[in-house]
Amino acid sequence: MRILLDESLPIELREELPQHAVRSVQEMGWSALKNGELLLRAADQFDVFMTADQNLQYQQNLQMLPIAVAVLVARSNRILSLKPLVPKLLTELATLEPRTLFRVAT
Repeated sequence: MRILLDESLPIELREELPQHAVRSVQEMGWSALKNGELLLRAADQFDVFMTADQNLQYQQNLQMLPIAVAVLVARSNRILSLKPLVPKLLTELATLEPRTLFRVAT
């Protein structure tokens, strides 16, 4: 699966998802883009947009994009807080549907 990590998540999260192709917003050169344009661009090249932004679902019409959105909810966005979410995240990714938003929380 092709995953785009938002700027709100550490790039080290990629190491926890070795079976997936993971790129960051920074690597793609999309750091200056607002969420709407970022999601439109991501939809062409990625299956999932992964973020820690819990308000994204209220700011964007996610049903209009052919991309899924994963919101990671942890005590912080540091890798140590996010690692416990990985098993549940992998389970969710295995049954992922486009145009859906799912939350993975501790």
